[in-house]
Amino acid sequence: MTKAFLFESYQQVEQKMEELVQHQFYQAPFFQTLLNGEYTQSQLRHFAIQYSYYSRHFPRVLGAAISAVAPIDKWWVPLAENLWDEAGKGVPGKAHEKLYQSFMLTVDPTIEVDQHGIPDEPISPAVEKAIGTFIEFFRNCTPLEAMAAVGLGSEMFAGGVMGLIGKGFQHPTYNQNRKINVVFWEIHADEHEPHHYQLCKDILIQFTKQEELKTMFEVGSRIACSEALMYQELYEEMMNLV
Repeated sequence: MTKAFLFESYQQVEQKMEELVQHQFYQAPFFQTLLNGEYTQSQLRHFAIQYSYYSRHFPRVLGAAISAVAPIDKWWVPLAENLWDEAGKGVPGKAHEKLYQSFMLTVDPTIEVDQHGIPDEPISPAVEKAIGTFIEFFRNCTPLEAMAAVGLGSEMFAGGVMGLIGKGFQHPTYNQNRKINVVFWEIHADEHEPHHYQLCKDILIQFTKQEELKTMFEVGSRIACSEALMYQELYEEMMNLV
């Protein structure tokens, strides 16, 4: 039987999470295929539509997280700031939903959306499950688990993952007919996600007991793997497209 790893510091939790992300995300087929420029136009279109649903529902995730953390401003304000960023801080045209649409419609201008910017194709079960798993988690978790789910399970690596997607969509193969607008991905990678994670980390590093560190890693890895599964299932859907 393998002996369980005993965490001595928050830095060790981060290191283990980085190892998990490297394997579950960066080395996964979805990302490698994207970076190699091997997707077809119809496959890119499918991803662009489906991720629009993930992005659209993420504010609900943050709202659920706020309801689960401690009723102390140092806990909920970082999540509220994240949520406000999703709204573009109230600046017209800067909401992430609008930025995403500028990306999606450069991937394929023929994608039809309604008055709210929602595509006419339904949400994939893969995306629906990932969002549902995240939101459902917050129903019965502790405040520490809620902050770990957002911080370690998402924000810690979101900048790297989204930066990688933005880089992938800049592959020359995908930009032969028109230039894809990747501002949505670049903003998250360079500015928003690192800041959002730091806000969560400022809370999480206050918990230093071995059991607390263990809990944070278990929660972070659970939520991260749920998101990684979404990418894997989207990849499989994309591979089944003609």
